[in-house]
Amino acid sequence: MTRYEQLAQQLREQIRTGVWQEGDKLPSLRETVRRSGLSLMTVLSAYQLLESQGWVRSRPQSGYFVAPAREATRYSFPQQPLQPAETVDINAFIFSVLQAGNNPDCVALGSAFPDPSLFPQHQLSRALIRVARQMHADVTGVTLPPGCADLRRSIAQRYAARGMEISPDEIVITSGALEALNLSLQALTQPGDWVVVESPAFYGALQAIERHHLKAVAVATDPQQGMDLDALAQALQQYPVKACWLMSHCQNPLGGTMPDANKQRLLALLAEHQVSLIEDDVYGELYAGLTPPRPAKAWDTQGRVLHCGSFSKTLATGFRIGWVAAGQQAEAIQRLQLMSTLSTSAPMQLALADYLSSHRYDKHLHTLRRTLEQRKHIFYRAIQREFPASIRVYYAEGSYFLWLELPAHCCATRLYRQALKAGITIAPGRMFAAGEQYRHCFRLNASLPWNARSEAAIKQLAALIAEQVALR
Repeated sequence: MTRYEQLAQQLREQIRTGVWQEGDKLPSLRETVRRSGLSLMTVLSAYQLLESQGWVRSRPQSGYFVAPAREATRYSFPQQPLQPAETVDINAFIFSVLQAGNNPDCVALGSAFPDPSLFPQHQLSRALIRVARQMHADVTGVTLPPGCADLRRSIAQRYAARGMEISPDEIVITSGALEALNLSLQALTQPGDWVVVESPAFYGALQAIERHHLKAVAVATDPQQGMDLDALAQALQQYPVKACWLMSHCQNPLGGTMPDANKQRLLALLAEHQVSLIEDDVYGELYAGLTPPRPAKAWDTQGRVLHCGSFSKTLATGFRIGWVAAGQQAEAIQRLQLMSTLSTSAPMQLALADYLSSHRYDKHLHTLRRTLEQRKHIFYRAIQREFPASIRVYYAEGSYFLWLELPAHCCATRLYRQALKAGITIAPGRMFAAGEQYRHCFRLNASLPWNARSEAAIKQLAALIAEQVALR
């Protein structure tokens, strides 16, 4: 742990124990430098880390102040038994929800994508124009798998910056992360095989399992710790699992990140049973704080982790560019891609490679992460203020999702339909499981700007929820 991280941890603990309370002004940078003996840059980094995590807020010419308390992080997620499903039949419901959410007049609290205005659209457009002018008629070397060499090198360099040696030859460019994930699943399984997924799970994983006629065993997942590894061990003993699909960082829908020690134990368990991991890391760049977490792929010594990423949640939603660092499955995935989509858009690949070469991406990500954390905290405080006290909100560090749990007698699908009539979308819990165990839960997108429209949407949701709560 670096010195600024140690100082941030010390201040966090002081806030937790009440030494510094909501609204208190923290010691100035100069005073902290004098007391601690640390450099001004180290102290500033610690304060900026706390701010990016939502613990403090800065005020121009005034200093840093303790942000409102975050009770949601103290909730423990309920324990669940394994949830096997020999048949997954959820695509029709998901399709109906996603189609209904396409209305641009709705307040898109159910969207899985961040506010597109946060992306550097002007810079990406200029990159696209540049490559379009220079692109030759013959772009076969770009369009055929594994994809644009310059883009694969840029992605490999980003892995290297996190201490991971991933060869560009191991990386396959895909049409978004969902294609990378589907191709990975197809490379590892045959119809009728068992696949471990999270509970609640990203609905795309359930759709893929349904599409490929696979069986799912859902393992409880916690907003703070990730997948329950004891339950995973039980699943591996009980079922002939061929693959495990999970999100190690900023999990959708809960938002949580798996600790490094858990990632290492996860890989040890999977290696013991010779099961490959499909690591869905599309939100990995949206971590809280200054230090990027390392994916489970960082501890992969056998080439069994297929690490899937995307630029859709961080840079360019409409470009639909993803990738998979596929280890020993790289060639198999290229063959499968050649038989399905054939290739990924050449202009989009070249434009992203051009943009990444400008070295502006990390600056953009720093601003994006900070903005998302600030907006999420505003939404969280508004929910605490407006929603009935019986509602639980799970607030995990990073990303832009909030997971809400209504009283057990309430129905989030009914709430979704009522909200839709009022011009508001939410993501009902039924989207995230093969069964009905999350029928009283829903996910909110907190990346939207806080304005009169979003405030009115939260108040409308609060009124609809209050009606359901009162029906008991």
